[in-house]
Amino acid sequence: MVHSYCGSPPDPGALGARFNLDPILIVALLVIAGLHIAALRRSDMQWRLALSGWVIAALAFLSPLCALSVALFSARVGQHMILTLAAAPLIAAAGPWRMRAMPAALAFFAALWFWHMPAPYAATYRSTPIYWTMHLSLFGSAIGLWTALLHVSRAQSVPALAAGFATSVHMGLLGAFLTLATRPMFEPHYFTTTAWNLTPLQDQQLGGVFMWVPGIFLFLWVALRSAHLGWRKLEGTPA
Repeated sequence: MVHSYCGSPPDPGALGARFNLDPILIVALLVIAGLHIAALRRSDMQWRLALSGWVIAALAFLSPLCALSVALFSARVGQHMILTLAAAPLIAAAGPWRMRAMPAALAFFAALWFWHMPAPYAATYRSTPIYWTMHLSLFGSAIGLWTALLHVSRAQSVPALAAGFATSVHMGLLGAFLTLATRPMFEPHYFTTTAWNLTPLQDQQLGGVFMWVPGIFLFLWVALRSAHLGWRKLEGTPA
């Protein structure tokens, strides 16, 4: 039986009551979100973006999705996609940081691929510190990448274009690899998917789709946005 930070795999009928009420996590989220909002300029839009991003992140960690991710690989991938494709861009859009595109893209590439390989992934179910190392590195590198892509200057538009396009490609490749696999690879879910009417392979393939489709389109969009900025730079028009 798997026992991870989020507890034991839930039964479908009991999932609605499986909120994660870890007081340390709740306090940490409140402190980090408060410090971020306090660091922003007096802008209602920035505050709304930051608050929205941190609320979404809190839901990903505190809602029953945490428990469901113990039973289903697809739920864990869904949790990661909520953090990296919804919460992270909102937090990054609020600022006030600046990042260089290529180092940020490499950091996100390393975190995404490493933690979705079978051995490192399985280790997160045996150790709470490893669990949080995974989430902090994945979520943190996503915030860094989105910061670099959303706050790009015209002078940095070409590196941002390359970083966004490369991220779209490698995230799509990883999603396709998981979706088109012919055998299940993630040992923690070999015996936890039956209650949800999924085989381990179907669960893995569903998780691959969650990563494949939204990852490609969102990062391709931001890459094209950077290309647009670069084109305006060549034309000599204001950004």
